[in-house]
Order: sequence, then C-alpha cells, then structure tokens
Amino acid sequence: MTVEYERRGPVAVVTMNRPEYRNAQNSAMTYALDAAFTRAVDDPEVKVIVLAGAGKHFSAGHDIGTPERDVDVSFERKAVLWWDHVGAEGGDQRFARESEVYLGMCRRWREIPKPTIASVQGACIAGALMLAWVCDMIVASDDAFFADPVVRMGIPGVEYFAHPWVLGPRAAKEVLFTGERFTAQQAKEWGMLNRVVPRAALETETMALAEKIAVMPRMGLALAKKAVNQAEDLMGLRSGMDSVFGLHHFAHAHNAEVSGGDSLGGQDARSMRDASSR
Repeated sequence: MTVEYERRGPVAVVTMNRPEYRNAQNSAMTYALDAAFTRAVDDPEVKVIVLAGAGKHFSAGHDIGTPERDVDVSFERKAVLWWDHVGAEGGDQRFARESEVYLGMCRRWREIPKPTIASVQGACIAGALMLAWVCDMIVASDDAFFADPVVRMGIPGVEYFAHPWVLGPRAAKEVLFTGERFTAQQAKEWGMLNRVVPRAALETETMALAEKIAVMPRMGLALAKKAVNQAEDLMGLRSGMDSVFGLHHFAHAHNAEVSGGDSLGGQDARSMRDASSR
C-alpha cells in the first residue's frame, strides 16, 4: 500500500509508504492520500489528522523517475472539473494533470475541515514542501532538511506556490535563487515550522500536540481553520498561486521549445537531489 491509515483514539495517522523511493509522490499515492483524508473527515471520532512519511525521509517530492511513475495513467479526478490528461497533447496534457494532481489536490487538502499536522523527518524536497505546507502545523525533527531546487529546471518553484506566505519574501527568494537545502532550525526561524524536536521524539511530540488539539470542540476548530485560511487568501495566497501556476507552465513550455521536448530542462531525480545537497 502506498499510504497507510491508522486511528489512534481521536487522531488519524496517514503515512506515505514508499520508503524505498523516499516516499516520492506518484498519482497512485496522491489518490490514496485523498482517500485517507476523506476517511478521516468522514469519521466523527477523528478530531486531528497527522501526515507522516515511512522510513528515513518524509518525502523526496514528485515522482519523476521511479519504476512506478504513472504520469500516463488515468485516475478518477476529484480536485478540479477538467478533462483527463491522458491522450491530450502538449501543454494541454501537462496543464490538465498538474491542475488536478498537484495544485488542485493541495488546495483540496488545505480545506480539510479538521486540523492537520505534518510530521517531517529527513528530506522534504520540492513537491514534498507542498504536502507539508497544506497542513495547518508542521513538527519537524532536528535532522529534517528542506529545498525547492526546481529553478535549476528553469521553473519558478513548485506548483503550489506558497513560498512568500510560509517563508516570507526574502527567505523565499533565497530558497528559490540558490536551490540549496535549509535546515529545520532555519525553517523555524523563518516561521515555516511550529516545532523542532529530536528525531527520536518526533512521533511522540507530534501525537502529544495532536491530542492537545483534539480536546477542543470540532466546530470551533473548523471555523478557526477557515478563518485563518480566509485571511491568507485575502493576503493574496490564492490569487498569487494562480498567477505563478501560469508562469510554471510557461517555463515547462519554454524548456520544451529549447530542449528538444524536455519540459524539465535536462534535469532528473538524481541531478535535482545532488543539486539541492550542494
């Protein structure tokens, strides 16, 4: 199973389970995550949802090179009302898929009416930032590291472009311009994380926080979450994300024009991993 689901009292723990690929996110995982989140929302006994990653790393981001990459597979679309990407050509294919699987799903998960906490260890790279950022809170181990190195592809950041809101404009530019990894301690200073804890205590500390939140009334939590999300949107989050999603796809099209059809600018999973570690 690409995603595991476990109920621990009032807390649902949703775990990405592709540790052999550092929990790289293919479409099968995306829809398994969505099913798990839906299950947690529909369960009246669940008050808080924790998102975790099995193994040494939270996630290496989008699957751009494993044997189970499923970019050409159709799935039942849940996030946006758009046609299937399979069989479409050129920008139509990529725009349709990324609108659904990346931007659309992340926006859908951001609106989950129950509090969500990302529990992050090891790598949280590129597309994995999106998975953590849609959660209401992030608890990270002291050995966690983060990066969005996709500017190396000629692309201005991942599809769910929340960088200026979760990092602040100056830190967002540093992260994007350099593509370098940044530590959990740095992320905490920039305001991206709620807590940094020892690796051995990550699960315990995350569950303790979830259980503390779980004693609050469900409706109050849902309305407080909606209030903060609405405030972020009034500060331009949603409209800014829309505008950058267009730039993101212009970058893919530019790469395809100048690189013989390669929309990733000659990069692959290994080159992106090595680049972010410099």
